Amino acid sequence: MRTARVAANGVVQQAVSLPDGTLQLENGQLLKETDVVFLPPVKPRTVFVLGLNYADHAGELSFKAPEEPLVFLKGPNTFVGHRSLTYRPDSAQQMHYECELGVVIGKTGKHIKREDAYHYVKGYTIANDYAIRDYLENYYRPNLRVKNRDTCTPIGPYLVDAEAIDDPMNLALRTYVNGELKQEGNTCDMIFDIPFLIEYLSSFMTLSPNDIILTGTPKGLANVFAGDEVITEIQQIGRLVNTIAGDETFTPKKGADRHASYHR
Repeated sequence: MRTARVAANGVVQQAVSLPDGTLQLENGQLLKETDVVFLPPVKPRTVFVLGLNYADHAGELSFKAPEEPLVFLKGPNTFVGHRSLTYRPDSAQQMHYECELGVVIGKTGKHIKREDAYHYVKGYTIANDYAIRDYLENYYRPNLRVKNRDTCTPIGPYLVDAEAIDDPMNLALRTYVNGELKQEGNTCDMIFDIPFLIEYLSSFMTLSPNDIILTGTPKGLANVFAGDEVITEIQQIGRLVNTIAGDETFTPKKGADRHASYHR
């Protein structure tokens, strides 16, 4: 089953994706995708993000592959839903997409053994974890300005039940910019696989429902600009559509509310 969180009829509610592409709301109403506003498919709790978890990606950034997971945390304001806008400052020189498999935790656990790890997975989703590399400082990246910017992590559209994925460690990942294939890889090439990551993280902290592990991105990055449509796609999970926008869209106009949400 594929589920989404959407805003429809003035309220936030769960929706189920049907085989014909329509969405069935909790009250049974059927709507087209274009009739709702997509939110992240779960309300993110603690979000763990893997840096350099594909050796080919580490190589294209001129870093060596890590011997231990390079993990950082991501704040909630970075997340937006399917068909959303992401802000690229006009002054930025290098902004890259990053197609990543998101692993959503389904139950509380600590000291989880590798062989039991998949029992703690609720499902899978797609994330596009944009990086503005102008602010990159060193190997122990990324600092807050690279990876914790408002609107810079579209996620969704759906949460796909764990039971529906044949093998999460053998899924093709692709990224298209304005219809052109730019990035291609496979989750089988992760340095640290999903069971290892769950065992590793739970060895020193408790994992809880709706925690998310973003598992890294393969080689194939390219700069994106305002107006670009970026589609990140993962086999068996779906396609996440996102558009880049610049200062003209996101910078508050004189007299406007400077605390208005960036979410669209």
